[in-house]
Amino acid sequence: MPVVRTWQLTAGAAVVGLALAAGAVAAAGPWDSGQRKAEREWAAARSQGGGVHHPRPVPGRPQPAPSAPGVLTALGIPATAPATAPAAAPADLAKELLPLLGDPGLGTVQTASVVDLATGRALYGKGAATPMTPASTIKIATSVAALSALGPDHRIPTTVTASKDGTVLTLVGGGDAGLDRARLGALAERTARALKARGTTAVRLAYDVSLYKGPVRHPIGRNGNLAPVTPLMLHEGRIDERSTKDSERFEDPAREAARAFAQLLKDRGLTVAAEPAPGRPAAGSKPVAEVLSDPLSALVERLLTESDNDLAEAVARQTALATGQPASFAGAERAVTAQLKKLKLPLAGARFADGSGLNRADRLSAGQLTALLALAADPDRPGLRPVLTGLPVAGFTGTLSGRYGATSPGTGLIRAKTGTLSQVNSLAGTVVAPDGRLLAFAFMAGGTPSRESAQPALDRLAAALAT
Repeated sequence: MPVVRTWQLTAGAAVVGLALAAGAVAAAGPWDSGQRKAEREWAAARSQGGGVHHPRPVPGRPQPAPSAPGVLTALGIPATAPATAPAAAPADLAKELLPLLGDPGLGTVQTASVVDLATGRALYGKGAATPMTPASTIKIATSVAALSALGPDHRIPTTVTASKDGTVLTLVGGGDAGLDRARLGALAERTARALKARGTTAVRLAYDVSLYKGPVRHPIGRNGNLAPVTPLMLHEGRIDERSTKDSERFEDPAREAARAFAQLLKDRGLTVAAEPAPGRPAAGSKPVAEVLSDPLSALVERLLTESDNDLAEAVARQTALATGQPASFAGAERAVTAQLKKLKLPLAGARFADGSGLNRADRLSAGQLTALLALAADPDRPGLRPVLTGLPVAGFTGTLSGRYGATSPGTGLIRAKTGTLSQVNSLAGTVVAPDGRLLAFAFMAGGTPSRESAQPALDRLAAALAT
């Protein structure tokens, strides 16, 4: 890995991530997972003391940036740097950004919003209130709504119930799209132990997917980016469990998960009669075993970093369940909308037709995206911080790992959610400005000629905020 990029990760991702996680997030409670935990441990291991400058530069490397007093100030934490120092002049930003917004790679419609997270002041806007198809940047809204409704500690259960005589088991899906073979194996182990303790060694297995309502297929139809949306699936319904992202999915992920569970029970000495069949728990059934998902904070970080569509749809349905709505596409839309209204976010023209952003009926404006990011940075709402710590780091993680070069001024200093559909491209996140302030930005483009031309143009816009 190039030395420049390693330095920028130190000065950028560690400064921003740790300023958020170790500073404002310190009061958030015990939910410590995913990127947030890794960043805190990584920076702590290299810390030379709070508030000091980094060591003397090595020849050939760029000049080191100071530690994060400016960023900490931007989040409302006292620091030595004056809080009134200007983050950027709107006129200067307009002069810098307008030519970049005119890049032909950004297609026929371009909108933008830049906000100073220290003050909430809008520093730049171009069509900032215009609703656009946001693609995967809508996952920011999905995540804010879910964390607000459920809290970062929420875990999703997968449960096994047994009939009164213990001979009929039901595997009950709770909506954990992240269920993997290790966790399913733990559930089988607990189930087998409980049954053997009561002298039961032969069972029939059913599986219950009644938690979700409505169509299981997203309006896009069959697509390697998203499995049929059911509350029970193993490895997100992928046929090849080693594959990631765009890959072939089972037609009925719940049935395949039940089959895998049946085999795991057999491996533990139980006899399972016939094939698993769909069904509800028998009358009088009681839970005998349960496994829980990772905390919602970790699920949000993962779905944002990797742009995980299956997790995004699952999280949207958890929001629906938490707010009394049906766990369906329509119910999740109503739940997310209501939750964001409850947070007093401006939602004129917004629509949340799905949780993942694959639906072209989704609508968000650049201004609404920066408002969501500002809410996630609010020191009074530490439970929303995974929205920021889950954003990919430019040049290093997730969907930005292959973007921004070794010499780009944005590498390591930008954290942003990407959005990509045919003729639609967007980028929304945070960036450390040259004076140490933390800015939120959103750039959206429609009618773009290609991903290959749009993405570099968006990257140049965000990088301009770091220079």
